[in-house]
Amino acid sequence: MERGFSSIRGNHDRYLIEQDPSEMGPSDKAAFDQLDQIHLDWIAGLPKTLNVFKDVFLCHGTPASDSTYWLEHVEENGAVRSATLEEITTEAEGVEASLILCAHTHIPRCVRLPDGRTIVNPGSVGCPAYDDDQPVYHHMQTGTPNASYAVIEGQDRAWTIGFRSVPYFADKASKLAVSNGRPDWAQSLATGWFRT
Repeated sequence: MERGFSSIRGNHDRYLIEQDPSEMGPSDKAAFDQLDQIHLDWIAGLPKTLNVFKDVFLCHGTPASDSTYWLEHVEENGAVRSATLEEITTEAEGVEASLILCAHTHIPRCVRLPDGRTIVNPGSVGCPAYDDDQPVYHHMQTGTPNASYAVIEGQDRAWTIGFRSVPYFADKASKLAVSNGRPDWAQSLATGWFRT
């Protein structure tokens, strides 16, 4: 907020402004309880998608949905696989930017489309594994507690992508999850693996 960075709204941001606190999941409720109205107003004003730097498109999940995985696909049995080139390309229809940034799965990945456009999910800082029940129950897991992000450089619609996996205080975050009544998050934060 203070620095005015280009930002978009993700699915959990949307939950914070659309759901009644009594209906929120435990993580969203914990976040909601720490925010003032000025923060919620800022979140409510964030766009769903954004074009920046003339040739970069930002979205959370896909251009049409903040809760749909773009570069991964969940099968009916809950197995997670890489999305096919056809599935990925279909979601990219109508986006002209040569660099497309997405997120949602927290899995670092880069895909170059046949027309040269590049789609990048830089990963996640602080949530390396989780479970979800949409579209069916499944696990997403990076296998490392490290913070993940990407450094991207471009010239003339050609992009160099450098993924970074950086250790951070995962043990401290895991202990904080336990002390806040979230033992279910503790292992994911400490290891990057989700276990039932």
